[in-house]
Amino acid sequence: MKTVQVRLGQRGYPIVTDGRLSALGMEIRRRVSTRGLAPRKALIVTHPRLAGLYLKPVVAGLQKAGIRANLILIPQGESAKTLGTVEKICRQAAREALDRSSCFIALGGGVAGDIAGFAAACYLRGVPVVQVPTTFLAMVDSAIGGKTGVDIPEAKNFVGAFHQPAAVVADLDTLRTLPPRHLRAGLAEVIKYGLIADPALFRLLERRSGAILKLDAELLARVVARCVTLKARVVAADEREAGERMLLNLGHTFGHAIEAATGFVRYLHGEAVGIGLVAASVLAERAGVAAKGLEGRVRRLVRGCGLPDRAPGLDPVRLRARARGDKKVRGGQMRYVVCRRIGKAEVREDLPAWAIASAWRACVTG
Repeated sequence: MKTVQVRLGQRGYPIVTDGRLSALGMEIRRRVSTRGLAPRKALIVTHPRLAGLYLKPVVAGLQKAGIRANLILIPQGESAKTLGTVEKICRQAAREALDRSSCFIALGGGVAGDIAGFAAACYLRGVPVVQVPTTFLAMVDSAIGGKTGVDIPEAKNFVGAFHQPAAVVADLDTLRTLPPRHLRAGLAEVIKYGLIADPALFRLLERRSGAILKLDAELLARVVARCVTLKARVVAADEREAGERMLLNLGHTFGHAIEAATGFVRYLHGEAVGIGLVAASVLAERAGVAAKGLEGRVRRLVRGCGLPDRAPGLDPVRLRARARGDKKVRGGQMRYVVCRRIGKAEVREDLPAWAIASAWRACVTG
């Protein structure tokens, strides 16, 4: 097994990057038992399409490991991320008499991971959750780090908890059933890693993003492993996002505002982040943080990955107003993540107002 460890002491956990759904039960036995638990029951949280594709091997693997599988189906998409969905999951767990030795299994992308993780944090004041990401974005980013939560009408991910998983098990074969649009959306987070920490990864994407989109197995495994390693290191150093982990929000201030302004339905999360990465590069250049040329390279790569680089039809002033509730705001002051150069990012709260306004306009006009 190819494994990256998230080093958080007793709450540390492995990320298995070459897992198999059919062996998930034994992985859970192995990983969760290290915490002094021996799960006999598991609640699988997924949506109907994935259940049709993968439920059979997952359940068979759990049964082989002596774990009784229970299932709850949730709607697909961001609209499912509500407190009502969390309540339904917890009530289902209670009806099936899951106790603290049981675990939840998040089978799906970022939405399933966020919801199942938050439900696990709430149920009985905390039960283990195993993240089983089936989307590119979840494999490289959202399944790792323990951020869980749901949306409210005012903002995305505003109700949640830090609840580290017991394990993350990624089966790269599931990417072969992923719609191409979702695969492209995952590339936005990979671009982000290149921008904040890995110039070589950014250059690799410039050369070979097309091969990734064609599901080149060796390249996919290489990219997933690199992103997972970067995220594990950042989370181990700054679990609660007090410092370095904030850099992982590059592009997200803009992206979350775009998602909220369009009702969480027009753009996938990765698509909105892609627009946000371009806007952040505009901000860095206009403010003099980065040398000229950053915006052009970021925009070309975003477009080259088949992602949008603007959200036409929105009002930049209203977009910016939505960001006032961003989790990076401190004392009423908005802080932006910007790149000094490719591979080096920083958090700034002293950027000129005209440059910030220009970046928000770029979200809409490009």
